[in-house]
Amino acid sequence: MTAVPPRRNGFLRIALATLAAGLLAVVAVTAWTWQRSEAHLAGFALPQPFTAAIPTDAASLATGRRLALTRGCIGCHGERLQGEVFGDDFQTGRVVAANLTKHVHDHPPAVFERALRHGIGHDGRALYSMPSYNFMRLRDGDVAALYAYIRSLPRVETPLPQPHLGLPVRWAIARGEDAAVPAFLPRVPPLAWQAHPDPAVRRGEYLAMTSCNECHGFGLRGDDPFAPPGGAPPDLAIVAGYGKDAFVRLMRTGRPPGGRDLGLMTRVARGCFAHWTAGEVDDLHAFLSAMGTAATQ
Repeated sequence: MTAVPPRRNGFLRIALATLAAGLLAVVAVTAWTWQRSEAHLAGFALPQPFTAAIPTDAASLATGRRLALTRGCIGCHGERLQGEVFGDDFQTGRVVAANLTKHVHDHPPAVFERALRHGIGHDGRALYSMPSYNFMRLRDGDVAALYAYIRSLPRVETPLPQPHLGLPVRWAIARGEDAAVPAFLPRVPPLAWQAHPDPAVRRGEYLAMTSCNECHGFGLRGDDPFAPPGGAPPDLAIVAGYGKDAFVRLMRTGRPPGGRDLGLMTRVARGCFAHWTAGEVDDLHAFLSAMGTAATQ
């Protein structure tokens, strides 16, 4: 048997020791990342329990259905609210919009409301992808009507995988460079136009702050903390420059003057805003016009 030269043997030991140290470092960093991100997800206080009465009358169920259509529930959770999977990759992880027909049969209204308006799941952990900033200003009556409507639907049995966060997302959370949804909710401004003398403006603000701020920023001014550099969404103060007919066309078709396709806005308008009544579109125009005029004064 040929003996291994001492120098070569020494190099081998050094290489193996270096590899082992590297593996231990990776395991240690991964464990630290997991623990820190899990502590963040579990670190939000639960809100006061939702206690509004859940209606059963036909009018309330109709209101709930319209909310599901116009607030994007169907867009994310599926035509039957049966749940959807949005990608599965190393960077983001697996994003799963829950089966709402199952959720409302398995959990009481307080758990539903906690996820909807506060971004905290049924297990008490914060949600990462649920846009609760778009729903936290929903009134109790609308939350109750939405729950009642979904509860009235047949339970759909759809197999869905478990969601999980990608390691890069967990790393960003652990380092304080990213956060779960509840961390952003204090940045959503309160309704500020509810003392305006025009009731259309008051109604329009409620619509905008429970529909438009998912994409146009928490305060509707393009103040979207999730937008990439240079990719901020339009400030809705620009609506002050829209004529009524042009605005109605935008909301019904998703196309501005000139007819160009606006991508996400075009899809959302056709899928959600097309279900708004003419009065609701008028109210939204009244509010956004008032907001835009105030922004220029």
